[in-house]
Amino acid sequence: MQSNFWKEQNSPSFSLAPMEDVTDTVFREIVMRNSEVGKLHLLFSEFTSTDGMCHEVGRDKVKHRLQINKSEKELLKAKSVKLIAQIWGKNPEKYYKTAQYIAQETDFDGIDINMGCPVKNVVKSGCCSALIKEPELAKEIILATREGSKLPLSVKTRIGFNDVVTDSWISHLLAMPIDALIIHGRIQKQMSDGLADWDEIAKAVNLRNQLAPHIKLIGNGDVLSYQDGLDKVNQYGVDGVMIGRGIFKNPWLFSPEMTDIDEETRLKMLWEHADLYCQTWDDKKNFAILKRFFKIYSKEFRDAAKLCHQLMQTSSANEVKEAIALHRSNKMVLID
Repeated sequence: MQSNFWKEQNSPSFSLAPMEDVTDTVFREIVMRNSEVGKLHLLFSEFTSTDGMCHEVGRDKVKHRLQINKSEKELLKAKSVKLIAQIWGKNPEKYYKTAQYIAQETDFDGIDINMGCPVKNVVKSGCCSALIKEPELAKEIILATREGSKLPLSVKTRIGFNDVVTDSWISHLLAMPIDALIIHGRIQKQMSDGLADWDEIAKAVNLRNQLAPHIKLIGNGDVLSYQDGLDKVNQYGVDGVMIGRGIFKNPWLFSPEMTDIDEETRLKMLWEHADLYCQTWDDKKNFAILKRFFKIYSKEFRDAAKLCHQLMQTSSANEVKEAIALHRSNKMVLID
């Protein structure tokens, strides 16, 4: 029988948020390689469309989002990290079928329903955070997903659409057969602007304590360091925190003892990421997607900006390797 990791999860838990063109099997593995055992507990896939997964032709175009490399599987086991597939759409039947597929054909440990993405073209189609305005449809989707799979189920959402509706919306979700609720402390129209409202997340915690104490509640928004996450757990009463953009500021965030990352460590991680990306995807995914990560690693050392500029001109793993080698040789000349 499938165990429920949400019920077994000790507080506080730390999660890496699902992010489009970011949290593929490659980046998840890179983050795990550089995380301290016991500091990272949950990883999420990229957003996976239920429409795409239920389309005869479209499935081949989206199922790469559910790819799990063998090396990632080994790390998940070694570091006791759980992997969750995040899905989105608006058709309950397609949620049912996608949940069945994930449970029967993949090695994911759980499923998460995206009711929080604020991107305008997604919202216009009635998906993700648009479901905040459609509580009955949201209920149908949750019930269909629950029927399609016995995997642990969570929902990621926001505190409102045009206005804050924590009381009504979160109470509605707490009445659903879910195991965890992840709350981003912004409304849809804020996108990523302004500050996340953690007081509203605390209000959701109080509702959870009253209505459904068995459901885990995870806070999300503006968590920029491991210590910041611990502070928010203590201050607002959440069972854990989810980190999104904070990982771009510090890919070693889940190794809080690493406070001074030297140049060679950054270059090593940069190369490992580029090499694994190209080995995994080859020509299946655009190399340009990888470039968003270069500035994460190439900073805070001499000539970092110059290296980053050179990396932005690359189009293959070999060219990345050459750019790093050139940077190192120029550095040696400067030392001499």
